[in-house]
Amino acid sequence: MKPKSLDQARALINPLAGVLIALFLTGGVTLAATAPEPGASFDDRPRSTELEYPDWFNPAFLDLPADLAAARTAGKAGLILYFGQKHCAYCHRLMEVNFALKDIVEYTRRHFDLVPIDIQGQAEVTDFDGQQLSERTLAQREEAEFTPTLLFYDEAGELALRLRGYYPPYQFRAALEYVADDHYQHESFRDYLARGDNRMVFDDQDLNAEDFFAAPPYQLERRRMPADRPLVVFFEQGDCHACDVLHGDVLKNTQDGKQPLAERFQAFDAVQLNMWSDQPVVTPQGDKTTAKDWAAQLGLFYAPSLVFFDVQGGELLRVDSVVGFYRLNRILDHILSGTDREAPTQSQKRFK
Repeated sequence: MKPKSLDQARALINPLAGVLIALFLTGGVTLAATAPEPGASFDDRPRSTELEYPDWFNPAFLDLPADLAAARTAGKAGLILYFGQKHCAYCHRLMEVNFALKDIVEYTRRHFDLVPIDIQGQAEVTDFDGQQLSERTLAQREEAEFTPTLLFYDEAGELALRLRGYYPPYQFRAALEYVADDHYQHESFRDYLARGDNRMVFDDQDLNAEDFFAAPPYQLERRRMPADRPLVVFFEQGDCHACDVLHGDVLKNTQDGKQPLAERFQAFDAVQLNMWSDQPVVTPQGDKTTAKDWAAQLGLFYAPSLVFFDVQGGELLRVDSVVGFYRLNRILDHILSGTDREAPTQSQKRFK
């Protein structure tokens, strides 16, 4: 049998990966037939209704040492801190898609306790060092500007994994297993995902083209000679449904009569890299490397990931999770208006 797609090839090579990918692609239809298709485009504008937490979330006592101790006593692998907002479309999607799947809910509850944090909340939290601070201040400290942000802590209270933004069930399920089975002790989440996927290599021709992408060679160094405008690097891969959605829908969207995002990217220096290729690159800081090694250095595991740099080569922010028109448009407003230097409280409001 000759595989016709990456997903078929992975299923043939690795039965476990095939099962996980089938769950990812179908949205767990056998478990939650009404769940939206993961990875598909969705309206990411703030929701009019407030989010309600599942009844299995921990009560909001906000005493993290006590919460962790309770998780240990129950024989669990650790604690998940969920940073969210009541009207955040991505937070709603996490509840409506991922936590609508019976296997994900059962696995999460078996291995973790989950504590919700409202990034705009004023309730007092006791952190793992015994310091008392508001939910909002804790969210600022943990750079939880993209909601939902989930921090996975092991039974010793050490941070094992950080997820910023919404991830479809396949990556989310893998994140749970990565921490619960102690894989974080000896490999990166990127390597864990790649190993489970038995990743195949695709040519750069498999990527989606845009007229605002600069052609190689990719000499991106701007430390010694500052550029005139910010830089954005699109890290992508071949046969990538989420990449197709970004280029075919999100960048072409004219939501509420706004300018298509593809046109707004004309204001950036922009390049596209195959995150698994040996394409030579000189990074904004002047380091000679390859696209694959640079993506690994940045810790990128999700495609597409967009990493923004200022005119001197410093990283401004990154979008390394599912993103729709509303959030990406606000990010471009944020960067092009020069508000990357604003206080975190202002940034957080922008990325609902």
